[in-house]
Amino acid sequence: MKVKSLIATSVLAASAVASSVAMAEHEFSGNVGLTSNYIWRGFTQSADISAISGGIDYGYKGFYAGTWLSSLESSNYEQDWYAGYGFDLGPTSWDIGYIMYTYPIDNTDPAPELDFSEVYVNFGWQWLSAGAAYTVDKEDASVTDDKDLYLYASADFEVKGVGLGVLIGNYDFDGGSAGDYTHYKLSLSKDDFVFALEKNDAEPSEYYLGVDDPRFTVSWSKSFDF
Repeated sequence: MKVKSLIATSVLAASAVASSVAMAEHEFSGNVGLTSNYIWRGFTQSADISAISGGIDYGYKGFYAGTWLSSLESSNYEQDWYAGYGFDLGPTSWDIGYIMYTYPIDNTDPAPELDFSEVYVNFGWQWLSAGAAYTVDKEDASVTDDKDLYLYASADFEVKGVGLGVLIGNYDFDGGSAGDYTHYKLSLSKDDFVFALEKNDAEPSEYYLGVDDPRFTVSWSKSFDF
């Protein structure tokens, strides 16, 4: 994912070469996606309807920053902002960063305060990966306080060109009225398509009937260079 940049002409060949190398280290990329149901950490974010998404990323020597958007129900949408650093340490890979989840539009009055942010760390080794996300700020503390912790572990394999994935995650809420839960995901991927079955063990309520029902999703995504 190399950025296509215009480099000013230099009278010195050495300067031109040095500028080209420096610019080649900068990477810009984009992505678009479609899904039959936007599910995040075991819960539908789009009221069990389809969603369209897209994002833009910038990278430089392991550092990265970007934004990602997805449609939700009605006219609302989600926009995430993030930055971090990825690196290899021996046979392992690491990713450390910060992400802010924002919901700019809501037609209800008064509009709920849904924005929140996390710090995260992800780890990978061969076919195993794991990670943690810790809530550091929340616009509305009436549902849950800060200091929520999300943990996950997953395994990914490839069999005859088809990707097989298994994931288990746990959300531990610190205070408030929300209940902790665990969720599970099985997935098959081929080229740009992912077929997934997801299930959580959250307690249903009068407002969230069927929240723990299994959900099957079909998703497509594509990345490209600028």
